[in-house]
Parts: sequence; structure tokens; C-alpha cells
Amino acid sequence: MNDLKAKTVLLIEDNAQVLENTAEILELANYKVLTAVNGKQGVQLAMEHIPDLIVCDIMMPELDGYGVLHLLGRDQRTADIPFIFLTARAEKEDYRKGMVMGADDYLTKPFDDVELLNAVQTRLDKFDRIKKSFERSAEGLDQFLSEASGLSGLVANKRVKLLKKKEQLYSEGSYPASLFFLQKGKVKEFRRNDQGKEYITNLYKEGDFFGYLDLLHGDSYQQSAVCLEASEVAVIPKDDFIKLLEGNRAVAAKFIRILSDNIRDREVKLLQLAYNSVRKRVAESLVQLVNRYQQDKSMPFTMAISREDIASMTATATETVIRVLSDFKDERLVDLKGSSITVLDYGRLMKMRN
Repeated sequence: MNDLKAKTVLLIEDNAQVLENTAEILELANYKVLTAVNGKQGVQLAMEHIPDLIVCDIMMPELDGYGVLHLLGRDQRTADIPFIFLTARAEKEDYRKGMVMGADDYLTKPFDDVELLNAVQTRLDKFDRIKKSFERSAEGLDQFLSEASGLSGLVANKRVKLLKKKEQLYSEGSYPASLFFLQKGKVKEFRRNDQGKEYITNLYKEGDFFGYLDLLHGDSYQQSAVCLEASEVAVIPKDDFIKLLEGNRAVAAKFIRILSDNIRDREVKLLQLAYNSVRKRVAESLVQLVNRYQQDKSMPFTMAISREDIASMTATATETVIRVLSDFKDERLVDLKGSSITVLDYGRLMKMRN
């Protein structure tokens, strides 16, 4: 087993003999074991120590295993800890209730040491894989979905759409039916004001999930999505995605972190739009494009993008953007050829936006 000394298992069991025997098995396998004799004590230890995995009996006085799982699921620090139920009851309704609540596995007493250790190691390995950043490619997506869900059908139900430049994925006011993953290409998300002026709210690159914000809210799309170039998009059905989130707390936590990052990015962008000059806003948009689509910032970056799209990113008139870009060209910050813009001096643009 890999790095077991670093792994802490919280064992919650009211039967003293079972508690002692189970703890001994885990300790012999080099796990650090915390023990609790009831659910309330178990919740307290979980909050204090944040273990790597929890093994918990269901039928306990004061607070049963379902209550423990419910309380820990409400706290962000403990919500995605792998959770294995331990019980002498093997009825299907108990199993189903535990899994619906978010348990990761279920061991029926009496069990032997091999069953216990296999269950613990399997859940720890799976959780570690999910926590790692998946390779942002079609193959990486399939691997992530397979490991996260344990349902081969989720990958099988995924379909891939080949889209042309300017082709629309969804429009403002329509209702979400899918989660999207950009395998190749570039996509913009935008909304229009009452006068029909377009404002770009997000840019997506290869390896990005998108379209999930409104999907999770259960609301109509608040913006539209269009390809900036020929693109390849994986489409995951809404029901499969919701099932994945509800059935795996680690995956849910991962998407919550993605969502939180996007919200912070949007807040920063809105502040920049409110307080920066037009030159700073155009510089910021060019920096954003480089940051989004190129790894090596020391090399020139070229992208075919319309002046209207730059105007949408900066919330200003197209004519103003054209004038600013012309100034930037004279200052050798960029080069302009047709619809293509080449960023020549990323460093100076970075300083200009501050």
C-alpha cells in the first residue's frame, strides 16, 4: 500500500469489541486510527482532525450513522471525506438510503480483515485520483468520469459535437439539457443588453467545463455560447451529470471549487470594467486572451478575433477599440493583420492594465 502512514481513518462504533478489533486491523495495516464510541463524538473528532476516511456504524444511540453523514455533509471541510457504513443490517432499503445520502461504500458485519482493508484502500485510492487534476483532453475526461462515477454509462452517454466557427451551442433564455466540455477550440459566452449590444462574460479554452452554472441553478441560460473557431465539444446529459454530483461527494466538491473560481474571476473582471480606462480595459482583454490560450508568455501570441468581440470584452464601442488597437500597433505592443491580432509585448500590456 502507498503512503499509508499519512492516512488517518476515523472509526465510529458503539460496540466496544467490534471497535477494538476493527481498529487493530487498520493499525496493523499502518493506518493512523481515531476511534469514537458514538455518533456525536465521531462528528466532533471529524471536525477537529479532518480524517482521510470515515468508517461508521449505522445503528448507534444518540446519533446514528445517517445523522453523522448528514452533519458532516453540511460542513465544507468534511463534506467530501470518503465514508463507509458499517452495519449488521443488510436489508436493501438500508443500503439504498445510505448511498442516496452520499455514502461511498457499505460493509455488512461480520466482515473479515481482507474485506475491510480492500474497501478502505479502494475508497482512498479513488478519492486521491479524483482530487488530482485530470488531463484536460478527451481521454482525460473519460478517465475522470469513469473513476468519479463508477458508471460506465456516463462515458458511453457522452457525445461529441464538431462545430464550425460562429456556430452556437446555446442561447440566452433556453433551458440547459447538458454539461459541456471543450476538447478542442475556443468558445465565448456572452449576453446582450436592452439595446442589443453584446458583452462577453467568459472565454473557454481546451479542457474547460462550461454551461453548468445555469444547469445547477435549474434556470434558463443567462447568456449565449458561440464558437470563436472550429471546435470539438463533449456533451454530457444533464441527468447523468446530476447523478454524478449526487452520488459522489468528492466530485461535487471539485465542481464547487471550479464554480467558486469562476465567480471570483467574474468579480475581478467587473471591477476592472468599472474603474479602468479604455486603454487599460483593452490591454486587460489582450492579456486575458494570452493567459487563457497560451502557456509561454514570452512568445508572440496570435489569434483571429473580431474587433466586435474585443469591444464586447471591454464593454466599449467597436470604433473605440479600433482606435486603441491602432495606437497599440504604433507603440509596437501588437501587430494587426486582417482579423488577426498578434500580442508582441505581453509584459508592457501587463504593466499598463495595473
